[in-house]
Amino acid sequence: MPVVDEDLAARLKERLALVEEDLTEHVRGSAPFVSEAAGHLMAAGGKRFRPLLVLLAAEAGPDADSDRVRAAASVVELTHLASLYHDDVMDEADVRRGADSANARWDNHVAILTGDFLFAKSSELTADLGTEAVRIQARTFSRLVEGQILETVKPAPGEDPLEHYLEVVAGKTGSLIATSALYGAMFSGASDEVCEAMRQYGEIVGSAFQLSDDILDVASESFESGKTPGTDLREGVPTLPSLLARAAGDPADARLIELLDSDLSDDALHAETLELLRRHPAMRQARGYVQARAAEAKAKLAVLPEGGVRQALEAFADVVAVRST
Repeated sequence: MPVVDEDLAARLKERLALVEEDLTEHVRGSAPFVSEAAGHLMAAGGKRFRPLLVLLAAEAGPDADSDRVRAAASVVELTHLASLYHDDVMDEADVRRGADSANARWDNHVAILTGDFLFAKSSELTADLGTEAVRIQARTFSRLVEGQILETVKPAPGEDPLEHYLEVVAGKTGSLIATSALYGAMFSGASDEVCEAMRQYGEIVGSAFQLSDDILDVASESFESGKTPGTDLREGVPTLPSLLARAAGDPADARLIELLDSDLSDDALHAETLELLRRHPAMRQARGYVQARAAEAKAKLAVLPEGGVRQALEAFADVVAVRST
């Protein structure tokens, strides 16, 4: 996250280091094997974007350095980590963050139960933050799981596939990022107006960030997450560009649609599909959609005073808008 204000950047760095220490403690179980499994993905790295957003949003309130803000930062990262263990089982993934996934290193049972352990740790911390925090976390968890479930099923008859996909993204990604921004503002004592604005900002920018990944998966020669270009295409995963191309209904797209409906494990067919999609107007539409969402997120920040916090949040929305261009 771009932070221009040097004093703000220093505060965030210091506080995030403390959260990292907390996380190391939180993933420890009573048995060494549980600690090893629970700490596996955390040790592999990660951007820690969600706890960082908690800490940054907390700067919008009078008590940014409170212990409750710090605890909330751990809550959202533990929830995110737990979801990754379950995701890898569902996706039959072999690698996560450049390391063996838990299901590949051990097995699906260990990965699922480790995810459950981390969800339990997150819930334990949330309980200490009060009833409202528990309610918010439960609602967030419900949306996250529902998004994961919806990802596994096709749209219902008559349902717009694009709307179905956007609902999946909002649940799986937008919901927890929204809660991260809300928790930061809420536990630092920000006003109700600011808390709601931060929640809305997080919801929008979080979903937009995932959608920009969709575009990068098609457009980039080397994808920053470590995935090779067209990974989602090869795996038959719906994305914003492919769904927009399907929705165009242009007879000239017959070959592209045929390829999208086929087995793309063949390298030649995969390369042809990737090239056709890169040239399709759907890519321009997808970029325009993400840019519009980023602008919408920035508009939510009007309740914040001018300064480093607002600038950092606006800059992140700008990054989301331009990273896929």
